[in-house]
Amino acid sequence: MDATRTYYLKGLDSDQIIALIGENDSHLNLLSSLYHTDLLYRGDFIKIFSEDEKMLSYLFEELDILSSLLKKKGEIDSDVIRQVYHDIHHHTMTEYQNEVITYTQHGKPVKAKTYHQSLFIEKIDKNDLVFAIGPAGTGKTFMAILMAVRAYKRGEIKKIVLTRPAVEAGESLGFLPGDLKEKVDPYLMPLYDSLHYLLGREQVEKLLEKGDIEIIPLAFMRGRTLNDAYIILDEAQNTTAGQMLMFLTRLGKNSKMIVGGDITQIDLDRKVTSGLILARERLRDIPGIDFVEFDGDDIVRNPLVQKIIENYHV
Repeated sequence: MDATRTYYLKGLDSDQIIALIGENDSHLNLLSSLYHTDLLYRGDFIKIFSEDEKMLSYLFEELDILSSLLKKKGEIDSDVIRQVYHDIHHHTMTEYQNEVITYTQHGKPVKAKTYHQSLFIEKIDKNDLVFAIGPAGTGKTFMAILMAVRAYKRGEIKKIVLTRPAVEAGESLGFLPGDLKEKVDPYLMPLYDSLHYLLGREQVEKLLEKGDIEIIPLAFMRGRTLNDAYIILDEAQNTTAGQMLMFLTRLGKNSKMIVGGDITQIDLDRKVTSGLILARERLRDIPGIDFVEFDGDDIVRNPLVQKIIENYHV
């Protein structure tokens, strides 16, 4: 039996919901045909019956876009539904395509480079908790930090907190030489790289000293509640279920949380369930939480990276 997902019709009034479903369920039937799945409308939600995670991701994206269009224009038709379907499957950019998110230390504008990057930005703007799942090189971490830096520059938040599990050290950092910073910096270097590119090394050091930026291993997040902050978890596939729950419950008032990871690169013991995989199963249908599934077309590193990844996952 197929798994069931729920899409909540949040933010739509009764007329907009009727327009989304279509006369005699015509729009719903068209979506069922396009996505090869059954959809069942019930009041303020739509039940979706499928186990195809990629298809579900696309369908959720389409429903999000159609809902947004209805809020702006009040109506849609079958041509719009087909066009959105085409755009999603051909990775056409969202309305965030041409938006300058922020500027680097040298004044260079930074924009989304791929469809899923632009979708990621859109979902971060609209939700307090967003998961980004996909292969290396797709910009998951960089885009998350980019949004955090933008929010900080605008005065929307007071702190940026970046963390990742130090799986290579087994989170047992006491056995490593040096002080805390020397012990954990090698595992956090990718986070420093993005910050240095956007803000400059000197500015990053000042904000670290001030406490407006924290870069810490996941083990040091326990017991905290973070308000007025962007909280970013990198390499989330290497969290256990308990670690993921601990991290997610750190979310405070006026804060956003972004979780990124690649479920094809799990370094945990095979007997341990990845906290990222479990979160995707348990949290997908909760309003205010959203997911973006990146794929090989989003890889923005050297073109060889995409070919390498594709050939390792045949």
